[in-house]
Amino acid sequence: MTDPEALPEHPATPPSGARRKTAVIVLAVLAAFALIALGARHFAGSAQKGGGRPSAAVNVAKAEQGDMPVTISALGTVQPVVTATVRTQLAGTLFKLFFQDGQMVRQGQVLAQIDPRPYQLALAQAKANLARDAAQLSAAQVDLGRYQTLLKQDSIASQQVDTQHATVRQLTGTVAADRAAIGSAQLNLEYTSVKAPVTGRTGIRQVDIGNYLTPSDTNGIVVVTQLDPIDVTFSLPQNQLTAIGHAAGSGAGLPVEAHDQDAATLIATGKFLTFDNQVDTATGTVKAKARFDNAGNALFPSQFVNVSMLVQTLHGVVTVPVGAVRHGAPGDFVFVLQPDRTVKLAVVKTGPSTKDRIAILSGLSLGQTVVTEGADGLEDGSSVRLPGDHGGSGGKPGGGKPGGWKHGKHGHHGAGSGTAGGE
Repeated sequence: MTDPEALPEHPATPPSGARRKTAVIVLAVLAAFALIALGARHFAGSAQKGGGRPSAAVNVAKAEQGDMPVTISALGTVQPVVTATVRTQLAGTLFKLFFQDGQMVRQGQVLAQIDPRPYQLALAQAKANLARDAAQLSAAQVDLGRYQTLLKQDSIASQQVDTQHATVRQLTGTVAADRAAIGSAQLNLEYTSVKAPVTGRTGIRQVDIGNYLTPSDTNGIVVVTQLDPIDVTFSLPQNQLTAIGHAAGSGAGLPVEAHDQDAATLIATGKFLTFDNQVDTATGTVKAKARFDNAGNALFPSQFVNVSMLVQTLHGVVTVPVGAVRHGAPGDFVFVLQPDRTVKLAVVKTGPSTKDRIAILSGLSLGQTVVTEGADGLEDGSSVRLPGDHGGSGGKPGGGKPGGWKHGKHGHHGAGSGTAGGE
């Protein structure tokens, strides 16, 4: 056995290779800490300089002065001025039809023919009655003349003359009734030709040749709708009645536009016609009607359209692109570009707008530059970069063309080409 007292008092010294490996590890750890400290110092400097984030790339535009139309939009329904159900005015068998389904017809055009023979005979009979009664009247008048002569000669009683007077008057009334009967028979004969009450388009016919028709038929023969002019009905909020009423009362007439369901295509233009005489208490709206010339039949009955009505025009107001206005806790606001390439949050009061621009009624001055794109994440005092800054995409700083800083997508490196700088 080995004697414990023979062991050395201290452990053996590690070899020189192990010492070098330990030194390398220590130096690597120290270098890593140094890099971390350097990065933290650079980030702190950047945060102190740029508000805690790098400068945002934005596009801007100037507030301009211009005219802003005030319009009201609503969903409307096309409604014909006249929708007439054509019915026969007397009973009879349908002989002929003189129209095709969906045909354009003129007012007074014959559409159908009822069997006229019974009414022709009734007219002939009325004329015969008139001829008979007229002959009797003529004879009675001759007798009256004779009786009056005899009365002067005191050869006849006056009572007989008075009776003959009454007979003449009675026959005169009978002849008048006969003439009225002839007029009624002629009218009935005309009614056998069923005519279009208005100029318009026919629908699908409801009867066939040979059907026995009466004035009480619910469906009638056909429905004719007047297409030119044509109306569009729509509903408006009751709080707009005063403004529209004043404008409509000026005599100029409010212009109204009808667009398709996507509000992308203009179909027709017309004039505001009238309001209904009461407000719908359930919805707080009132029905309104506009009239359109429809010579080309662009508007079709019962079609849904988007109605846009010009109420007035604001002249000389401050306007900015629609994308410049933001919505948040302060309300409506914009970011105004400052000379030091920072932005200032300005609360504004907005007015009417179009597809591209919106009126600013207060909170912004003419000529100020506002951010139109890239405002997501901006705060009051944030620094920004404009197209062309630091030798970027070459756009003009402060240019007002929407989407201009994205021009780099077509020839460079997207948004980075217009915002790259030395930061």
